[in-house]
Amino acid sequence: MEIKVTAKNIKLTPAIKQFVQTRVSKMEKNFDHIVWAQVLLSVEKKINQRAEIVIHTGGKNNISASAVETDLYKAIDAAATKAEAQMKKAKEKTKAKRTTKKAAVVEEIATFTDNIPLPTTDVKFSVIKQVEVTPMNPEDAAYEMERLGYSFWMFLDEDSKQINLIFKRLDGTYGLIKPVKKK
Repeated sequence: MEIKVTAKNIKLTPAIKQFVQTRVSKMEKNFDHIVWAQVLLSVEKKINQRAEIVIHTGGKNNISASAVETDLYKAIDAAATKAEAQMKKAKEKTKAKRTTKKAAVVEEIATFTDNIPLPTTDVKFSVIKQVEVTPMNPEDAAYEMERLGYSFWMFLDEDSKQINLIFKRLDGTYGLIKPVKKK
């Protein structure tokens, strides 16, 4: 970020310039889109030290803050604090706009999908069978399936304590379906 420092009615010392650059560059942590900053330092009536900071973001949100103190360093710090507060507010406002836009899109999609008639299929079960699930390993489950003449068998895996499904494939091998949690 480029920082331009201008002094009016005051001598711009390297120490003041370094303080301004350090303080203003800290603002870059809070806001990603800072293009450049302009700092105007001036003395009014030989007592009041004025610091004005203008942050150019490249978009609509240019931030301007000023402060008047008896000490120039306090004025710079106060103006920077005000600018940081404005940047945080602008950032929150941008986030709020994004979330409301997402909500509007989701609402629009929900409204659209509510009007689409879904095909109704009547699922009819000819047999409902309750099976006692016993703990076993996959090899025992395959043996039990073959013994009963079924093409698949549901069992409780004795290691993982989860329901598994074993099935016979067309090539004569066996397949095993294990559940995993959806991410």
